[in-house]
Amino acid sequence: MIEWYEYILVGLAALAAGAVNAIAGGGTLITFPVLTAIGIPAVAANITNTVALCPGYLGATFAQLKDLKEQKRRLYLLVPASIVGGIIGGILLLQSGERLFRSLVPFLILLASALLAAADPLRKWLIRRMGSNAAKMDFDGWAVLPVLLAAVYGGYFGAGLSVIILAVLGLTLNDSLTKLNALKQALAFSVNIAAAIFFVFSGSVNWPVALVMAVFAWLGGTLGGKVAGRIQPVILRWIVVGIGVIVSILYFIR
Repeated sequence: MIEWYEYILVGLAALAAGAVNAIAGGGTLITFPVLTAIGIPAVAANITNTVALCPGYLGATFAQLKDLKEQKRRLYLLVPASIVGGIIGGILLLQSGERLFRSLVPFLILLASALLAAADPLRKWLIRRMGSNAAKMDFDGWAVLPVLLAAVYGGYFGAGLSVIILAVLGLTLNDSLTKLNALKQALAFSVNIAAAIFFVFSGSVNWPVALVMAVFAWLGGTLGGKVAGRIQPVILRWIVVGIGVIVSILYFIR
């Protein structure tokens, strides 16, 4: 039985996660530990977190529709791969069971923290690559398998998914960073919504918590979008990385 003050704690965590995702990314590293701290089992916490954060991914995708209109062919190729991968990841999560997933959690959080830390170097590398005279990869199909594998990870845990997808797109496609970032948002949303729809029928979603989180995550994303220009994303990202590392150490100790 979750107490009223724990709903407030979860709401504040979702508010912070929504703002962090809008500015720098990595909000799951805030919400997931809070969900397990209030007594929700790790698998159910991960599932609830996935469902609750869907509105944030949807908002980010709509915000970049302009840059997606010219990439319909890529969307037709990569969205199905994202959906299939998200569902496979969800199936693996449910099949792995509570004990195995809990044993993997500290490694997953540490991996997500490392991915978040690599976001800026990755972005700089992508900018250099887009500005080079490298030969264009005209066959967008090269990205299907890597996106599928990234989507499996996203359906299983999700933290750091956007960084993985952006890296995959940067390695397999040759386009502006703006367009690849918009494509990344659409694919991350596809992964998340596919896994979320699958989880809805799993019976493992804590709906009262998910609804509270969804509302506060949306509010946090709105606030984060308004103050994004006033806050250094690098500083915020490293704060989240630090939180992730500390949380992973605590899980290792436990």
